[in-house]
Amino acid sequence: MKKIRSGTPFITAGSITFLAIYLITASTLFASAFSLLVLAFTYVIIKNRSGKIELEIASSWPEVIDHLISGIQSGMSLTEALTELSVRGPLVMRPLFTSFKSQILEDGDFDRALACLSEKFGSHASDQIFEALLISKSLGGSQLLTILRTLGNFLRQDLALRNEISVKQSWIKNSAHLSSAAPWLLLLLLAMQPTTVAAFTTPTGAGILFLGLALTALAYIWMSYLSRLPTVPRVFGTQK
Repeated sequence: MKKIRSGTPFITAGSITFLAIYLITASTLFASAFSLLVLAFTYVIIKNRSGKIELEIASSWPEVIDHLISGIQSGMSLTEALTELSVRGPLVMRPLFTSFKSQILEDGDFDRALACLSEKFGSHASDQIFEALLISKSLGGSQLLTILRTLGNFLRQDLALRNEISVKQSWIKNSAHLSSAAPWLLLLLLAMQPTTVAAFTTPTGAGILFLGLALTALAYIWMSYLSRLPTVPRVFGTQK
């Protein structure tokens, strides 16, 4: 899936934060420190949005399997069942299945188009589904519907387990957010006093301020690592 590459959100967030903090404290040092902090949180927010899209795609695979089973049972070929997903499949997946449909109409090479589609999704679930379809097409697999039903049940169980674990571990992420932001909100309140600003404009104060930034980043990264669920490795696709 496509990743966000634009730097506009970072530039906007950094600039607004710098101006706001400078107006409050009249200190370029504080403004720079808080700008760096906001840039880091902006990155986390954008990354979380990307993660939500990936989670939505992962949660949609059982629905894709249901569509394939329904299409095949109604007499469609594999190609027709897959191209129908460009209009009947989950909304988050339709653009990629539309690309698959265009490639099929352009060169008619099913195996190549399916391999490209698998690489675009880049997940263990897509690899399993598409490899089952390729094997079935090449060997004329009469057990395709049984394989798809079994795979669909497996994916549903895996998603249910991961969702349960994710809910139980969400407190770790919330703790990371709170523990990272709270000291800086307190510092911002204290920075409204000229004596606090003066204390941090000394070389020692500046060193403590930026050391705090580094320790905050390190603590957040560590807590995020502890709360991260392991990803299932790809078996058939290209490892990245």
